[in-house]
Amino acid sequence: MKIIFGIFLVFSLFLVSCKNKPVLGHNSTLSLDSLLLQYPDSVNLLVKHGEQALNNFKYDVAIADAAKAFRLDSSRLDTRILYADAICNNPDRQNADVSKAQYHYRKLISKDPKNVRALVGLANTFSLRQDFDNSFKYINLALKINPKYRNAYILKGSNYRLLGNSKLAISSYETAVQQDPTFYGGYLMLGALYQFEENPICIEYYTTASQLQPKNPDVLYSLAYAKQIYGRENEAKLIYRKMLKLDSTYYEANFQLGYIKQFTDLDLDSALYFYNAALDIEVRHIECYHNIGLIYEDKKDISNALLSYAKVLKYNPEFKLTKERVAVLKKRR
Repeated sequence: MKIIFGIFLVFSLFLVSCKNKPVLGHNSTLSLDSLLLQYPDSVNLLVKHGEQALNNFKYDVAIADAAKAFRLDSSRLDTRILYADAICNNPDRQNADVSKAQYHYRKLISKDPKNVRALVGLANTFSLRQDFDNSFKYINLALKINPKYRNAYILKGSNYRLLGNSKLAISSYETAVQQDPTFYGGYLMLGALYQFEENPICIEYYTTASQLQPKNPDVLYSLAYAKQIYGRENEAKLIYRKMLKLDSTYYEANFQLGYIKQFTDLDLDSALYFYNAALDIEVRHIECYHNIGLIYEDKKDISNALLSYAKVLKYNPEFKLTKERVAVLKKRR
């Protein structure tokens, strides 16, 4: 009988911008948000706020700040590069956004040929279009100028990963975290690569990332899941519970707690509790419905099993595992 375990390995280029520190020129004892309320047209504040948002992957905020700062003063290099980085790294970017970012990066490089951030940004636009030759070209130009530039190694690693060369991808990401030991994203990417290779050393990298980001549920999820698949379920459960304290809406933590209860602890009623808790948050979570169907099968409650499977097929009529179970149960009738 096939079951649903669930894994969500998400790769990203993690091309966050450098931490520029422009002089505010205002009362810096106030929070940045408070300062912006007082001085909404301060380009320095908008750039600093936008950089902060970009570093925290809040792309909608970063784009809004960058667009306003660039509109107020397009002559400044920091407003242009923030705008280019924000639109280029936005997960919802369109092809036109990549073209626009490429234009701005070229303008920056024409004014400042040794701007490594712009060079790597331009390289990223080529990566997004699968033009890896040009991407590596600009990455290498940046590294000739600054051999310790972290983001160049990140993009190089992501290029190698997309090209299927995990050995060179790992090497590049290792170099990135050597340049910046506080870069938790690098440890996440290394952990994911080792996890894909079924190497339990991934736990060490996820642990380092979680130490750097102890209150980040996404980082904790990677660590908990790795521990779960390598037989350290009790440790995983503690982390999933910690995640739910940090973010009660993180339904994947409930799903994995349900999975452990169902298939490791053999506690079907507790598993049902956690699956239903996940469904209270995300009603379309078909893996929960599938595993609930398996629970009802184990309880010899075929009617409720079929009802649960019907919910899976309502949201995904082609879900293979559920279709197989439905076919088996119908033959028994």
